[in-house]
Amino acid sequence: MVVLATIAFTAITTELLPSGLLPQISAGLDVSEPVAGYLAAAYAAVIVVTVVPAARLLGKIPRHALLVGLVLTFAASNAMVGLAPDFTSAMIARLVGGLAHGLLWTTMAPFVTRVVPADKVGKALAIVFSGNSLGLAIGAPVGTALGGFLGWRAAFMVLAGFGLVLTVLAFFLLPRVQRISDAVRPSLRKAIAQPGVKPVAIAWPLLVLAHFALFTYIAPFIRDAGFPDYATSLSLTVLGGSGLLGIWIAGLTVDSRPRRSLLVTTAAIALSMFFLPLAVGNFAVALVLMTVWGAGLGAIGIYNQSAILRAGGEYQEAANGLTVLTIQLGITVGALYGSAALVVGGPLLVPVAAALPVVAAWIITLANKKHAYPQGPRERVWLEPRPIATPAPEKVGRRS
Repeated sequence: MVVLATIAFTAITTELLPSGLLPQISAGLDVSEPVAGYLAAAYAAVIVVTVVPAARLLGKIPRHALLVGLVLTFAASNAMVGLAPDFTSAMIARLVGGLAHGLLWTTMAPFVTRVVPADKVGKALAIVFSGNSLGLAIGAPVGTALGGFLGWRAAFMVLAGFGLVLTVLAFFLLPRVQRISDAVRPSLRKAIAQPGVKPVAIAWPLLVLAHFALFTYIAPFIRDAGFPDYATSLSLTVLGGSGLLGIWIAGLTVDSRPRRSLLVTTAAIALSMFFLPLAVGNFAVALVLMTVWGAGLGAIGIYNQSAILRAGGEYQEAANGLTVLTIQLGITVGALYGSAALVVGGPLLVPVAAALPVVAAWIITLANKKHAYPQGPRERVWLEPRPIATPAPEKVGRRS
């Protein structure tokens, strides 16, 4: 499980590393910062396009061999970026990494269910997918700091070397399991027809879109805001660390107060983004706002994951697959949207532009109370009148 968590950590770090090194990559490849941001957008876009056909094409490959091959592909992709002589070469390398990323997330969870006892699958998945948050909290900031000291190419080469070591560990430590026949594919058409699925499949990606619109261009914002040199890596650490806090809070409230908690969390993210440009010159205030933003981001994933599984009903597997695609589309559009905001309004207005999709997601959540985002048991109690206790008929008879 630790090896699988480390693979997840590597995948997230690979995905996010260009965001923290955007100015250096821009200068090194002789392109503008908005164009350099396409390295993040293309990574997500190739997942949207290839994840389904690639999963079908490689479905008969043993899971152990596929996972080992995917880790090796991450290493090759990062090495190609580090050695890229021009932007086109770097883009091709990122497309290779995106292909591996999409396949990884279609392979990881089924593999876990095959190698641990049924009563420990939940705990095992929690361990494995903790690598996601650690990649944001530790991997991206450390990679950014390393790129600041040794150069952006060195950061990608170190990550490539780490991937090679992880490939060896995965080969020897991951168990080999027998492949089972694929089940009948769930109906995506019927999943979309379920009441509540479409609102969640739109609102959740809007929140992801907003996050990546700002996150992709956080380095230019921090530079123009006049924050210190270490601010970019520290900001990424704060976002990742507060995301873990948000996940913990969501775990306490998702079963009892999901609707109210999601509305409050979404509003908090929007306000933190709106106010971020007002923190120019005051890094302490900016860190507080980034803490709210990061904690909210960690929490909304839990709330929306629960919502889509509930809304999907018997087609929840297909409904969940739909959100995988729409979220990746949100990441892609988010990077492009952030690029447009950077060009039109400049780095300091990117947070304001990012807040607008959050407001749209909040409105969708508010408007879809019945099926998509219903109230939890602890939210209904105070709205419903308490039943008036009356004496039992037999007791009344005895009194008379």
